[in-house]
Amino acid sequence: MAWRGYAIKWAKTEFVRSQNTTPRSSSLNPYNQQRCGFRREAKRPDIKKKNATQETNTSATEAGTPVPQPPPKVPRPTLFTPLMFTVGFTGCSFGAAAILQYESLKSRLQTAKDEEKSEKGMQGTQDMAYWHDWWNQLSSFQRQLILLVSMVDDFWNSLTEGQKTVTGIIALNAAVLCCWRIPSMQRSMLKYFTSNPASKTRCLPMALSSFSHYSIIHMVANMYVLWIFSSGIVSLLGKEQFLAVYLSAGVVSTMVSYTCKAATGRLYPSLGASGAVMAVLAAICSKMPEAKLGIIFLPMVTFTAGTALKALVAIDTAGLLLGWRLFDHAAHLGGALFGVWYVAYGHKLIWRKREPLVKLWHDIRSPGSRGSRPGRGPGGGGPTS
Repeated sequence: MAWRGYAIKWAKTEFVRSQNTTPRSSSLNPYNQQRCGFRREAKRPDIKKKNATQETNTSATEAGTPVPQPPPKVPRPTLFTPLMFTVGFTGCSFGAAAILQYESLKSRLQTAKDEEKSEKGMQGTQDMAYWHDWWNQLSSFQRQLILLVSMVDDFWNSLTEGQKTVTGIIALNAAVLCCWRIPSMQRSMLKYFTSNPASKTRCLPMALSSFSHYSIIHMVANMYVLWIFSSGIVSLLGKEQFLAVYLSAGVVSTMVSYTCKAATGRLYPSLGASGAVMAVLAAICSKMPEAKLGIIFLPMVTFTAGTALKALVAIDTAGLLLGWRLFDHAAHLGGALFGVWYVAYGHKLIWRKREPLVKLWHDIRSPGSRGSRPGRGPGGGGPTS
C-alpha cells in the first residue's frame, strides 16, 4: 500500500502547485464557481453597511478562509391543528364508545331471546344417540380439528372481559411491529406511525403511533403491563369506556409530547403505547391506591399502587427536566395525568353525559319506538361495575 500513499502525496503537491500558479479569479472555490458569468453591481450609497459586509465575506472567501455559515433556523411548529385533532378525536372516541355499548347490549338481548327459543325447539327432538352417530361419521382429521377448536374456545372463555378486550390491542401492536420489518414499508411507517411535531403529517400519527413499536422488548413490556391491569380497568369502566379512554390517552399524551418538544426545540420522532398504558396504570393506582403490587423478577418486593404511581411520575418528571432521551417522558406524564383526571373528574364530565347521544342514536335506529333505551351497562352509572 506504499504506492498509494506516494500517489496521494504527489496529487496533493500538484494540486497546491496549480493553485499557487492559478489567478485568484479562477481559483477553485464553490462561491466563485457559482458567481461565474455574473458582473458585480456598483455600490449603492443607501446600503453601504450591507455592501461592506458582503465585500468582507467575499474577500475572506477569495483568500481561502472558510466563512462559517449560521445554522438554519427551524421554525417552531404550530400546534393548533394537533390540538383541534386531539379534542375532536377524544370526543369521537367517547361518542363511538357510547354507541358501541348501546349496540352491544341490544345484541346481547337479542341473542338471549334467540337462544331461549332454540332451546325450547330442541327439547325432545334429539338425544345422545344422534350426536354419537354424528361423531362416528367424522374422519380422524375432522375430530382433531373439532377438538382443537374446542380447546381454543375453552381458553377464550376462561379469559376475563378485560383480557379479551386487550387481546385485540396486542394483536394490532404485533401486526404493526411486523410491518416495521418490511423494507418497502419503512417510509410509510416513519410517516404515519411515528409522532413528530416537525413532520408535515402530524395529526394521524398521534393515534397510530400508540400502536407502533420498533423494538420487541418495548412492545412486550408495554403489552405485559396492559395485560396485567386489563381486568381491573375493564371491570372499573366497562369494555367500551375503556377503549375510549385508551385511545384518547394515546392522543392526549402525544399532544403533551408535542407541546414539550416545541417549547424546548427538541424536535425528534417518538412512538409506542407507553402514554396510553400509563393512563391505564394511573387510573387503577389512583382508584385503588392501597392495592399491593410487585415486580415480576423480584416477587419478594411489594409496594402499594399509590407509591408506584408517585415513583413513576417522579422519574418521568426528572427525565423531562434533565432532558433524558431514552423515553418520551412528556408522553408518560401526559398519559398518567389524563388517567388520574379521568377517574377523578372526566367520568362525570364525559361519560355520564352521553345520554342525549344514545337517545339520538336510538331514535335513528328505531324511529317508531319510544321505549326504554339500553344505554346502561358496566361503567354506566359510575366508575364501578
